[in-house]
Amino acid sequence: MQSGTNDPLSGASLADAHPFGLAEKLDRWGGEELILRRDGPTGAWIVIALHSSVMGPPTGGTRFKPYPDLDAAIADALRLSEGMTHKYAVAGFPRGGGKAVIHAPIPLDPAARAGLLRRYGSVLSRLGGTFQTGPDVGTSSEDMDVIGENGAPWVFARTPAAGGAGSSGPYTALGVFAGIRAACTHVFGGEGLRGRTVLVQGAGSVGERLITLLRSAGASVCFSDVDPECARRIREQEAVPLVEPEAVYGTACDVFAPCALGAVLNERTIPLLSCRLVAGGANNQLAGEADGTRLHERGILYVPDYAVNIGGAMAITGIEAMGWTPSEAERRVVESVERAVGRLLELVEREGVLPEVAARSLARERLAAASA
Repeated sequence: MQSGTNDPLSGASLADAHPFGLAEKLDRWGGEELILRRDGPTGAWIVIALHSSVMGPPTGGTRFKPYPDLDAAIADALRLSEGMTHKYAVAGFPRGGGKAVIHAPIPLDPAARAGLLRRYGSVLSRLGGTFQTGPDVGTSSEDMDVIGENGAPWVFARTPAAGGAGSSGPYTALGVFAGIRAACTHVFGGEGLRGRTVLVQGAGSVGERLITLLRSAGASVCFSDVDPECARRIREQEAVPLVEPEAVYGTACDVFAPCALGAVLNERTIPLLSCRLVAGGANNQLAGEADGTRLHERGILYVPDYAVNIGGAMAITGIEAMGWTPSEAERRVVESVERAVGRLLELVEREGVLPEVAARSLARERLAAASA
């Protein structure tokens, strides 16, 4: 998909970009295609990673943020796209793993940002459904409206006014809630969430709704957020205790639910945890492979993020591309997540493996069946 000389979005070969170690990254990634486009007017890079089309068209969010460099942006896209493949496969949902990141190294004014998003939409249009997308970190339903001006119908979660299903956050929260409830029933017995203390880290579109759902199920909830205004609003609206960000990892709870940034479970934070279970909506919560072992050695059950945070991607895709009603989408999200978590925890007990190993095993099983 090479662009003409007058096209503000220029095609780029891997040699043109030449990020350090890219060949090694691609070998480890094992995906199908990496697409790089440089936006002439803004200098931003568009990176689209198509990891797998085995179960369906590669689908994943579009992340918009400044990275340290292009190499970091590519690494994030590769990692996230592989995570989407596992997420869909564990749930048995007919989509493949993909992800896009837009690396804008300098702040853009609203007009320049909108222009970049429209040109990105043109890239999606040329791909003709090879990659389908929705919101992610740094993008919103309103941004999907702009991208969709040129990129429809391959852009999901646009606002209702633009013909979309709106924010995916509430559906993601519902899936995380269902996963926490299923894991609590497995660990603590029939009472499930009632009387359990859950610490929610991050009160954005997912975390805020998750707090409401947990409280309605009888859980005792506390939360943390780095945004003082958001923290004040949630504390007043939900009447739940606020935990200062620096005290999060040492706060005693039954369930720790990371719903903000990834890589929060690492060699520094895991020794501080005082919980029995970790399950949340943030992507890539483990900083490295060794951190799963660290949690296990501390007797903490970790439910991999992609087993529980599929709700938004599943529901919005189901509503906009598969004809589901919102109530059907909610039902399917809850059933799918509960089934996936149940199978995962059974495999953990039966095989004596780490949860992330069990999750990858389930994903491989589904991918192999789809390939056959």
